[in-house]
Amino acid sequence: MAVGALLRAVCGVQAAEAKIQDPDAGCASCHRAIYEQYRKTPMANASGPAAAGFIPADFYHAASGVHYRIYEDNGKVWLSFERPGHDLRASGHPALLPKSDGPGAPGSGAPALDGRRELRYYIGSGLRGRTYLFEQDGYWFEAPINWYAKKKVWDMAPAFQDVKEMPLTLPVDPGCLHCHASEVASSLKDARDHYAGEPFLQGGITCESCHGATEAHVASGGKVNMVNVDALPAVRRDSICLNCHLEGQVGVTRLGKKPEDFRPGDNLFEYSIFFVRRGENGSGGRATSQWEALLRSRCKIGSGDKLTCITCHDPHGAPAAAERVAYYRGKCLGCHAGLAKGHHDENPDCTECHMARLRSNDIAHEQVTDHWIRKRVSEAPLPRITTGELVSVGGAKASDRDLGLAYAQVAEHGDKEAGKRAMELLRKAETKPGAEKDHELHAKLGFLLEVSGKTGDAEAEYRKALAADAFDKLARGNQALIEARNGELGEAARDWQTVFADDPAELGAGFNLTVVECAAGERDAALKTLDRILEFSPDDGRATDMEAEIREGKNCEGQ
Repeated sequence: MAVGALLRAVCGVQAAEAKIQDPDAGCASCHRAIYEQYRKTPMANASGPAAAGFIPADFYHAASGVHYRIYEDNGKVWLSFERPGHDLRASGHPALLPKSDGPGAPGSGAPALDGRRELRYYIGSGLRGRTYLFEQDGYWFEAPINWYAKKKVWDMAPAFQDVKEMPLTLPVDPGCLHCHASEVASSLKDARDHYAGEPFLQGGITCESCHGATEAHVASGGKVNMVNVDALPAVRRDSICLNCHLEGQVGVTRLGKKPEDFRPGDNLFEYSIFFVRRGENGSGGRATSQWEALLRSRCKIGSGDKLTCITCHDPHGAPAAAERVAYYRGKCLGCHAGLAKGHHDENPDCTECHMARLRSNDIAHEQVTDHWIRKRVSEAPLPRITTGELVSVGGAKASDRDLGLAYAQVAEHGDKEAGKRAMELLRKAETKPGAEKDHELHAKLGFLLEVSGKTGDAEAEYRKALAADAFDKLARGNQALIEARNGELGEAARDWQTVFADDPAELGAGFNLTVVECAAGERDAALKTLDRILEFSPDDGRATDMEAEIREGKNCEGQ
């Protein structure tokens, strides 16, 4: 065990709290050239201690009027946030001067804001971007601002560019950790961003992430082989890359599986299944959907299983910038040798015409290399297909449950036809053996029934979901809404209290609880709930206003 722990530390570029250890031990002692090459790659540097990935920030967000800084102080990295409760022009600080007043801009009455959080880890190699993680009472959150490397700018996290309030309760997504770190811990049952200790033990993607466990290999002096990637069946070989480089339009975890349990040599599609719209344009414009595009290319269709990610990409290193064009041209000519002369001799960069970098439509300031490999690629962004039939990526077999949950995810964005299809499939799925243990199925079906006006049937599904998993927040929170409408305020309050106690990022449950407490005349309880909301979300205007009104003695019933 000690040898294995040391090897896992050495094979990664960053340990959880320190830089790389003895380079002569573990993998490096036998594979030094590969090791030294790999340690410079984005994968190896995909996460680590905040101090090791420190990028200073001084960023003013005009829409909210918040000034953010990321800085070092006594060996620690901090995120500060500030918004004086008056016109910032008086400060004379150029970074604080907004281009124009807006709803959240200085002078609009936005409340003062002043605080900081210690940033513990960074996520993102910096090739595309970087963000940071901080911990509060055992819960882990992402910083509200990101570094976007292509444009070399700081901006709000994706989808938060136009917010009027600072989003400080962005839960750390287990999927992000799964693909940016190693030795990732499973979150506690009560909340996906709640961990018993550190969320991961090794920074970056270690050797074991692709080659499997090292203990037997080391103990036998190398006689016991690790996973031979090239010898694996195609789907298992490809799964090693796709475990982090396949997104789809929606993804569903198979019943009884956890993505973090995937190990090299497994079939990824036994853990998760991914869906796109039929007829989607290549990658659909998503920043991490190169595989979906490649599957539609003539190169992949003509080569079959022979062509995979590592046909063109060396996972142990990337060519230097000056060598990149020649390197990838060589990969193309490996199959298209007849085009070596006479085919656009004036431009040796095959990708410029056939794999142009398009603007991503799901991450700001980002681009995506078009792996559709078309005859001529326009730099105009691909239109995103948002309607039509969902099909599984790569033809993986989908059950009624899997496809139903996929349509349910789409329905959450307002697609009514997807909602009808989801209900039909999930109704069929709940008749299958083992469905009684599937809390996600029952919670999603309950939600679809509720928005369809069938509250009685919805409540029955929520109870089934909670019987399978008492921590299902969708089921418990929506069940509370039904109870409140039925006048069962005591039961509703208990459910919302449970949800908000389990996860302070569930602000809606906290607000609903506050209203019920106010209506019951429980002033102190309401103020305590609002204090917790503001502890985790200090720029929440609604909570600030409610607290002020309660303290001023105003009646909060009915708010």
